[in-house]
Amino acid sequence: MVKPVIAERGGAAAGDDARNGERAASVRWALAGLSLCVLLPSLGISVANVALPTLADAFGAPFQDVQWIVLSYLLAITSLIVGAGRLGDLAGRRRLLLGGIALFTLASALCGAAPTLWLLVAARAAQGVGAAVMMALAMALVAGTVPASRVGGAMGLLGTMSAVGTALGPSLGGGLIAGFGWRAIFLAGLPLGLLAFALARRHLPADRREDRDGTTGGTADGTARGRAGFDGLGTLLLALTLAAYALAMTMGRGAFGPLTLALLLAAACGAGLFLRVEANAASPLIRPAMLRDPALGRGLAANALVSTVMMATLVVGPFHLSHALGLDTGPAGLALSAGPLAAALAGVPAGRLTDRFGARRMTVAGLAGMAAGTVLLSGLPAALGAALGVAGYLAPLVVVTIGYALFQTANNTAVMTGVRPDQRGLTSGLLNLARNLGLVTGASAMGAVFAAAAGDVATAGAEAVASGTRATFAVAAGLIAAALAVTVAGRRARPGQTADGA
Repeated sequence: MVKPVIAERGGAAAGDDARNGERAASVRWALAGLSLCVLLPSLGISVANVALPTLADAFGAPFQDVQWIVLSYLLAITSLIVGAGRLGDLAGRRRLLLGGIALFTLASALCGAAPTLWLLVAARAAQGVGAAVMMALAMALVAGTVPASRVGGAMGLLGTMSAVGTALGPSLGGGLIAGFGWRAIFLAGLPLGLLAFALARRHLPADRREDRDGTTGGTADGTARGRAGFDGLGTLLLALTLAAYALAMTMGRGAFGPLTLALLLAAACGAGLFLRVEANAASPLIRPAMLRDPALGRGLAANALVSTVMMATLVVGPFHLSHALGLDTGPAGLALSAGPLAAALAGVPAGRLTDRFGARRMTVAGLAGMAAGTVLLSGLPAALGAALGVAGYLAPLVVVTIGYALFQTANNTAVMTGVRPDQRGLTSGLLNLARNLGLVTGASAMGAVFAAAAGDVATAGAEAVASGTRATFAVAAGLIAAALAVTVAGRRARPGQTADGA
């Protein structure tokens, strides 16, 4: 009578192993779908930038008009990403992500078929709406998809795919335009979008009621709180405020003319009005208590500061390589790919280090690496820089980029693992917003620092450009020091967490 029992237990164990194997495979495919949801929006930015000269010729339009192909996409992402995250928390993140992928894919087809410039701009804006949903919810869905012990690795994978999209865009766009024309850079997103939709639909776990912020409960002050709703007015005010700020930074490009000042004033007024509306809203987009969470606030602040510094590498790099080091366009472009390539290679190892040593500890380590790289770039004498050549610039730049990959993975993990399940979409949106605001601010502010130190870049000599580079990275080193101070000051863990974020 013992043998059948043993056989039955063995069969049950085999069945459990098979189910565990199926779950592990489903998690891997789900991560593949989420990775595409990060890759496609990154490609959407970088692949279009390289096509602007071709599009200007194709439509016979000036650059001031053609740049809206990029601006409309970026504005849609920046202004809507927080609202998209919040809507995912309320309506279901998986459901909304599928809608965002479908919109992005359909808009890609419309971009490829657009007969006029302004229809292309409109289609790009729609593509940006889909990209905002994908970026906000991909990271939010990680915590509910993978085991807690592997969240850091999954965040590192998403960071890798973002870097791959940034690095791959220029070369992929150039090849597609040369071989098939400009429409191919948008139509290439169709098969990837369809694949992302299929993987997400098949393998992402279903939305759970307990993960939604729609239950009845009490507030911190003891008053009753009914079923949560979507804050349409707050979302609109925030979108308009962010759009005004992004336009001021991108169109002004560091020059504070009347239009830039008017947009900044509008953004400041919009921010004040938004805070007032949120304080009185029954179901605010962003709860005041959430903003008072020191761990979240410090994570967002550090994210914005670090992203400002990373934009400095993109603003200064082309000028330093071509004017100070004398590289032609081709070699300079190849050298610039070293940064995104380093970030892509460092993403997955950064996730594993975060899982092993803790998010807080690795956040500080990443910032320390960035500080070392920026100090080297700011203190490199002109004579030594000329003697070392391209390697003297790229080596510390790679250190900065690897530090950024480690920081981004660890900081995102620390923030996302410390929030309630029903706020993951909103928190992911806030993290992405902080990053985007840092990028648009860096493009303007760090570009202004470089121009002030180097003078007129068109006529500046090698020494003047090298001086501008050193000044820009001296400011960048100060920003990293501020981010490091903010992070170290916030090492106190949330209740229930260890000091390193485990």
